[in-house]
Amino acid sequence: MDENTLKDGFLGQKMIAFPKSFLNDIKNNPIAKNFYISDLGYYPLANHHFRSRKKGSKQYIFIYCTKGKGEIILENKSTIINPNHFFIIPKNKSHTYKADDADPWSIYWVHFNGSFADKIYDRYKKTNKDNYKNIPFSKGITDQFNKIFNYFNNNYILKDIEYANLLSLDFVSSFVYHDFQSKANPHQSDNLVESVKNYLLNNLEKTLTLNELAEKFNYSKSYLHTKFKVKTGYSVLAFFTLKKIQKSCELLSYTDLSIKEISYKVGFEDPLYFSRTFKKFMGKSPRNYKNGQRK
Repeated sequence: MDENTLKDGFLGQKMIAFPKSFLNDIKNNPIAKNFYISDLGYYPLANHHFRSRKKGSKQYIFIYCTKGKGEIILENKSTIINPNHFFIIPKNKSHTYKADDADPWSIYWVHFNGSFADKIYDRYKKTNKDNYKNIPFSKGITDQFNKIFNYFNNNYILKDIEYANLLSLDFVSSFVYHDFQSKANPHQSDNLVESVKNYLLNNLEKTLTLNELAEKFNYSKSYLHTKFKVKTGYSVLAFFTLKKIQKSCELLSYTDLSIKEISYKVGFEDPLYFSRTFKKFMGKSPRNYKNGQRK
């Protein structure tokens, strides 16, 4: 049984809890059933906010703190939540969460479920060993939450509810995948890796070795290899080859160059080796790829 010390609510709070009949319809909806919201809300300056569930919740609980602080205790492990921290409480796990007495938190919260929800939580756990992350506050976050809230609050037309749940998936995912989004931004990426990537992209016609690259950028081979693979998922030379093949796809699609000419343009001195490498990446020969583009 839930215990809650809240008596009168919080000034400016808003929340929606959906009835069981509504959720049953959503669970059978082919679009929304994969990821759907059962409750959501915003609690500003939530003084004395306290929840304790000995048997846990049947849904995942997403909490994002924008002001103040609080504490989340999950299976006897305590985590202090400060501004810009978010946390996802798993289903069916004993937990307690509460606002700080002296500096109560303001939080956006969402209860969510569905088959995609399980996958999202798995990704969250794998990429977040401390079970919470620091997400800089932006007006875009609150704007998206308010958009979702208004869709759910104003009507129950099926297509609107489907759309609101898709927006909710995007909202929660934007937190879970925040680090991936940051890495995709060159201004936030590692300068060394970006420099190496730019050099490779500007020299696709060359044959380069890891020794040459390590010497050019004044790092050891092992350091360069490790740093590059962590940031891109590829070794330096595998990334270089991939970009050569992607460039050759462009040339096959939009030029009349022969396969032999293309192989030279992307740094393959042996056209037969180029063809074998191309097929390894693309699943078909350069000739078949080119013919397929004409259909």
